[in-house]
Amino acid sequence: MNAVPQEFPSAWDKALFEQLFEHSPEAILVTNSEGRIANANAQVERAFGYSREELLGRPVEILIPERFRGQAYRNQAGVRPMGAGFDLYGLRKDGTEFPADIMFSPVETSEGRVILSVIRDISERKKTEDALRQTEQRFRLLVENITDYAVFMMDTSGAVISWNPGAERLKGYRAQEIVGRSFSHFYTLEDIARGTPNESLRVAAAEGRFEGYGWRVRKDGTRFWANAVITSIKDQNGSLLGFAKVTSDFTERRNAEEALRHNEQKLRALFEYSPDAIVASDEEGRIKDMNAQVERFFGYTREELEGQSIEVLVPERFRGTHPRHRKEYSNQARVRTMGAGLALCGLRKDGSEFPVDIMLGPVETAEGRIVLSVIRDLTEKREVEEALQRSEREKTYLKEELNTESRFEDIVGESVILKRVLKHVETVAATDVTVLILGETGTGKELIARAIHQLSSRHERTLVKLNCAAIPTGLLESELFGHERGAFTGAISRKIGRLELAHEGTLFLDEIGDLPLDLQPKILRALQEKEFERLGGTRTIPINVRLVAATNRDLAKMVETREFRSDLYYRLRVFPIMIPALRERREDIPLLVRYFVDKFARRMDRRIETVPNDVMRALTRWDWPGNIRELENFMERAVLLSKGPALRIPLAELELPDEPSTNDDATLESNDREHILKVLRETKGKIAGPSGAAARLGLKRTTLNSKLKKLGIERSDYM
Repeated sequence: MNAVPQEFPSAWDKALFEQLFEHSPEAILVTNSEGRIANANAQVERAFGYSREELLGRPVEILIPERFRGQAYRNQAGVRPMGAGFDLYGLRKDGTEFPADIMFSPVETSEGRVILSVIRDISERKKTEDALRQTEQRFRLLVENITDYAVFMMDTSGAVISWNPGAERLKGYRAQEIVGRSFSHFYTLEDIARGTPNESLRVAAAEGRFEGYGWRVRKDGTRFWANAVITSIKDQNGSLLGFAKVTSDFTERRNAEEALRHNEQKLRALFEYSPDAIVASDEEGRIKDMNAQVERFFGYTREELEGQSIEVLVPERFRGTHPRHRKEYSNQARVRTMGAGLALCGLRKDGSEFPVDIMLGPVETAEGRIVLSVIRDLTEKREVEEALQRSEREKTYLKEELNTESRFEDIVGESVILKRVLKHVETVAATDVTVLILGETGTGKELIARAIHQLSSRHERTLVKLNCAAIPTGLLESELFGHERGAFTGAISRKIGRLELAHEGTLFLDEIGDLPLDLQPKILRALQEKEFERLGGTRTIPINVRLVAATNRDLAKMVETREFRSDLYYRLRVFPIMIPALRERREDIPLLVRYFVDKFARRMDRRIETVPNDVMRALTRWDWPGNIRELENFMERAVLLSKGPALRIPLAELELPDEPSTNDDATLESNDREHILKVLRETKGKIAGPSGAAARLGLKRTTLNSKLKKLGIERSDYM
C-alpha cells in the first residue's frame, strides 16, 4: 500500500475499507492528531496482547519500547513506506519486544486528520537475516581458514576474482599474482590444447556443476593430481553470475590407489596363475569366483561353475556330510592348513576322482564373508610317494632275499629227473603263462620259481614273494593288495601290497594251498581282470603280473573237499611242474653234500678235505623227508662237529626205517610225521629259535606249526 485516499468517496468504499481493515494480515492502528488510538483491527490484539477495549483512547506510546518514545512519528505529514531502513520494535502487553516494520500514512477524514499505522511483525525475517548473516560470516571464515583446499571465485569468463589461503598454498600463487587472470593457468598444456578448461565451464554453466580429475600445474611448474569441483552461481532469474571452484590435491590418494590397483593386479595374477585351484564361495556354499586351475583340475568352465553349489566338486559319498561340515566351519571360521590329515578327493566333470589336499580360509568382504578353498592335486605326489614306497619296499624285499636266499646260488644236480624239470623251466620261462610248482617241503620250489623269473623277459623287474602260510590270515589281504590310510584300525599310512609291487615283474605265491578261501576269489579276479583296489580304496589299479605259485599240498584233493576253489585251481594249473623229492634223485646227493660242505666250511673257516665213504654211503641211503632243506641243515651241523679234515656226521640220526619207503602219499606223510616227531623229541619240544625243531628241519616256525596241525601231531606225541 503506497498511499491512502484523502477521504472516502462513498458508503460502498467505506464498507470495503472496513472489511480490509478488519481482516488484514497486518496489525493496523488508527491514531488521532493527539496520538491516541482511535481504532485497531484484530491483528493488533494478536500482535500486542491487548484487547481493543484496552487500547482505544490510550496513547500509541504504550505499544512503543521506552527507548523509542521520545521520537515523534505522529506529526509526520507524509507517507513512510515499509522497509524505510529504521530499526523499529513493538512492545507487547507482557513487556516483551518484537522487531517490526511500520508504514505511516496520514488520512484526512470529516473529523480531521488521522494517522494510519500498518505494523508488520518481522521476527521470523530477522531470524532468517541473522542466520544468513552468521552463515555468510562463518562461510567467509571457513574459506579463509581452509588450507587443504583451493577455494576461489571466477567471473563468467573464468577469470579469478577471489583467492583463499588454501589456493595460495596449493597452487603457489599469491592473490595479487592471480586475481584477474584466467584459471586455465593451472592446467597442463595438453589439457589447454584439448579445450578442457572451457569445456568444464560450459558443463558447469549448463548443468550447475562439474567435477573432474586430472593433472594441474603449480606456479613452480610441478604437477599434482587434482580433484576439482566447479559450481555455477546464478541469480534468481537464472542469469549466470560466475563460478566457484574447489580444488584438492589427490596425489597421495592417487598414488595409494595406483599402488592398491597394482597390488590387486598382482594378487589377481597370483590368484589366476596359482599352481593350485582356488575357489571362492559364500556362506551358503555357492561358488562366486575361481581361477584357471579349477577349470584344468575339474574339467568345468567358469560359466558352468559360477553360482553352483561347491558340492558339485565333492564325490557323491561325501555329499551327505559336507553341508554339515560347511556349517560347522562357518560357525567357527578359521584357517585350516593343508596336510591336516584328512583323506580328501575331488570330483571331475567326467565323474573321475583324484586325491586332493585343501586349505580353507575365511575372508571378510563388503558383501559378506567368503571362504577361499585352495585345492592341491595330489595325484603326482601320490604317484611319486607310491613309486618311492614301492622302491623302498623293493629295496627292503631284495635285502631280505639276499639274506634268506643266498644259500641257493645255483641248482645243483645231474640226475635225469632234475634235468627234465629244468627243461620244463626253460620252456615255460619264455612265456607269461601261470606256473604251478608242486613238490614236498624242502625240494627247492622257490629256487625253481627264481629260475623261471631269471630266464623270463621280466628278469630286469622284481620277483616278489609271498608265503601264504607265514602271514596271519587277518593281515594276508593287506599284505597282498595293500591298503589306504584309515582302512582299518592301525592303518596309519598307505601301504603298497605285494601284488602292486610285482607290477611288470613276477609274483611268487608260496604255500598257495594255505590261501584262505575268502581271499581266493579276490586274487582270481585280480589275475583275470588285471586290476584291483587297495583295502579302503576306491581307485582301480591296473597290474601286469606273471604269477608263479607253489605248494606241497594236494590241491586237487582240496578242491574235492571244498578247501580250495576249483576256478582258482584251474587258473593256477596252466603249466604244472613237479619237483622230485631228494630220495627220487639220490645220485645228486653226493654233489649236494660237497656243495654244502664247501659252503659251510668257508663260512666257519674250517678246512674239510674229504668225505669218508661210509659217511657218503649213509647220506645217500637216507630218504631225507625234509629234502634238500633238511640235507642243508644236517650238513651245517656236520661241518660244525667236524674237528679235522674229514667230515664227521651224527650217524645215529640217519638210521633207516624198518619198512622201505614208498612213493604213495600215505607213506610220504607217515615218513614226514615220524621224522618231525624224532626231531621234536631231540629238541625236547622246542620249535622256535636257532636250536629248535623248525631250524633243524629247515622250516619256518609258522610252516612247522602248519605241518603239525596238518599231520595231527599233538604235544603229547613227543613229550
